[in-house]
Amino acid sequence: MPSTGSPSPLMNAGDLERSLERSLGVRSLAASILNVTVGGGIFIYPAIIAAGLGAAAWMAYVVCAVAFGLIVLCFAEAGSRVTLTGGPYAYVGTVFGPYVGYISGVLLWLLGVQAHAAIANGFAKSVNALIPGAGLGMARVVMILVVFAFFAFVNSRGVRQGARLIEVATVAKLLPLALFVIFGLMVIAPANLAWPGMPKVADLGRMSILLVFAFSGIESALAPSGEVKDPSRTVPRAIGVAMVAITLLYVMVQLVAQGILGSELPSHTDAPLAAAATRAFGTGGGLLLLIGASISMFGYLSGMMLAMPRTLFAFARDGYLPRVLAKVNPITKVPVAAIIAHAVAVCVLAISGRFESLAILSNISALLLYLLCSAAAFELRRRNVQEGGIPFRIPGGPIVPVLSIIVILFLLSNATRTEMLTVAGALAAATLLYLLRRPSSGAATVTEA
Repeated sequence: MPSTGSPSPLMNAGDLERSLERSLGVRSLAASILNVTVGGGIFIYPAIIAAGLGAAAWMAYVVCAVAFGLIVLCFAEAGSRVTLTGGPYAYVGTVFGPYVGYISGVLLWLLGVQAHAAIANGFAKSVNALIPGAGLGMARVVMILVVFAFFAFVNSRGVRQGARLIEVATVAKLLPLALFVIFGLMVIAPANLAWPGMPKVADLGRMSILLVFAFSGIESALAPSGEVKDPSRTVPRAIGVAMVAITLLYVMVQLVAQGILGSELPSHTDAPLAAAATRAFGTGGGLLLLIGASISMFGYLSGMMLAMPRTLFAFARDGYLPRVLAKVNPITKVPVAAIIAHAVAVCVLAISGRFESLAILSNISALLLYLLCSAAAFELRRRNVQEGGIPFRIPGGPIVPVLSIIVILFLLSNATRTEMLTVAGALAAATLLYLLRRPSSGAATVTEA
């Protein structure tokens, strides 16, 4: 609401951006990327990758990290050149215009809301494994409502509070994994890590493609771009710190799990790390990893609650959603209505369980989003766009975005016709909404809340 004694001025998109508080530094943004990327998947991927590659599973992580590194570099340069809130939505829209930017925002939010709701259900299941009955029936519904009411409350108080919660959650979720790696290295059986020979290229490629999505999350974590301090330096540094840490963590977790369980690892599909910890350290070790999985998912939910509402804010800021979602609280400097709206949407999907239809969109939507952002990075450099000071420049010039596009097109070539048609239908529906809600002229204006 307006300040006492002051009129309620009309604010354009630029005024709305300036009303946000730039409080996120390298530590906070890197923690957010780590938090969103290292979700529940790390607790189950070791068994899946070992089933395909055996003791050579670690190679898939390295191959995937190199491939995803190309995409990340494009995000780093684009994020240092365009500082508007919305992340990929802002990068792509700046280069290719409002419609393509809008489509990228749709892909981003669809990915985020589906993943957010899915992990909410996973969190309920994880809690239920620790406390039987706590994640079933009405107790499950109450748990989801309470968790998202808490996240909405914390993030509505200000971006700093949301960022602090993420930093605490990131440390809490990474601690069990760090302990697993440190103490697990002492008890591994070297024979279980014996080199099995170079895997087939096709097998390595399939496993690496699966792992691309274990590394994804940066597209969501960068959504609060308008609240990042000195983005031309903060964004690339935070991305670099986070991606190196993620790659090392994934490789070491895979090696330790393989070293403890050996050929048995693929059979523990539900909780491979808990199985390895139980084998090495007894029941207490397995319990620690189960708790770690719950904390990891809780941290993921927290990180997404900071990032994803900013996409709704950006849509409303540009006139594609109701203006109320673009209102920024003058005291806390955050888009409270967008935060609440996102929390409600995720709760509805998570509680109803009717979000499975979105799952088929996730892989293709992610790759399409990465494709648009890689192209945007190329064009932003060509146009020499500099909105946040001296930008980060990708080593090698335009070669990296081109290679990124080639890799993404290769991955997209593996999509089925049904998946492509499903995505096409979703984008057609989004296009209809765009035509109905498109601002008649100029940027949207809203009254400050």
